[in-house]
Amino acid sequence: MLAIKPFIGQHCETTTSGTLLYQQGIELSEPLLFGLGEGLSFIFWHMNSMPMPFIGGRVKPDQLTETLAKQLNLKLERQETSSSTKAWAIVKDLLDQGQVVGLKLDCFYLEYFSNPIHFAGHYVAIYGYDHDHAYLVDTHQQGSIVQTSLASLAQARAAKGSMASKSMAYTLKPQGSYDLAQAVRQAIINNAQAYLNPPITNVNYKGIRKASAALQPWFEASANIEYDFCTTALLMERAGTGGSLFRKLYRDFLAEASTIIAAPQLRQAEPTFTTISENWQEVANLLDQAGKQHDLGAIQKASRLMNQIAEQEYTAMHLLATL
Repeated sequence: MLAIKPFIGQHCETTTSGTLLYQQGIELSEPLLFGLGEGLSFIFWHMNSMPMPFIGGRVKPDQLTETLAKQLNLKLERQETSSSTKAWAIVKDLLDQGQVVGLKLDCFYLEYFSNPIHFAGHYVAIYGYDHDHAYLVDTHQQGSIVQTSLASLAQARAAKGSMASKSMAYTLKPQGSYDLAQAVRQAIINNAQAYLNPPITNVNYKGIRKASAALQPWFEASANIEYDFCTTALLMERAGTGGSLFRKLYRDFLAEASTIIAAPQLRQAEPTFTTISENWQEVANLLDQAGKQHDLGAIQKASRLMNQIAEQEYTAMHLLATL
């Protein structure tokens, strides 16, 4: 088993990549990793096959780590296979060579998970194993240093579904120097431009407006109001988002960025993201209230507030795009 320093984080992908980077002597905060990964986004997604609509606040899985690797001049090596035997052999070989490995899997099967739900876009770092167990680093809320059986890990890695990969394993290694100030500046500009130019209408500020318009029809058609809206509120606040649908992480990233680069846009955007974070937290509270009390008024308040947030985020990102 490798002697490691675990990264203590709230979001699974940044926690995993942060743990891998620690072993390479790169120590950056979670907000900085999230921001350098150009992680801020929004998506409202609903298909007939889904039990309820999904509200998300970050870029799609894998993209954050890919971008982070580019910004920090890291070599990202990913391996996937549909063979569980080969998948474990790949990881075991890397561990035996002294490398901590990032894994993408379905957290439902992890034996230590406090609220198991099917989510195949979860990340952990593996740093050791014995005959029966794998030793992992997960988010702070899941226990940070944890373990699960090798059988459950194999099941989690091989799971299929939305956002799943074929037992993906990855490593990060430095391949040269990087300019942190330049990386921070470019990441902010890139994230802002991507936010302002959504490829489809259910993404970013347009997606927030679409979600706002869909709340009342969703509420009126729901077969299980309490589950739908209390679960959505829980996912927004506590499912590895850092609170306020990742907006607190981005607020803190902007605050840290202002100590790395001098730009008046950062001083203006940071308090705006403080307000945005507070508003998203209120939206989650209203959705939770709507679910517990079957309160249409709370849904209508949340809808109005989401429209305000869409304007606030558009304005803030438009400012940051001029950095």
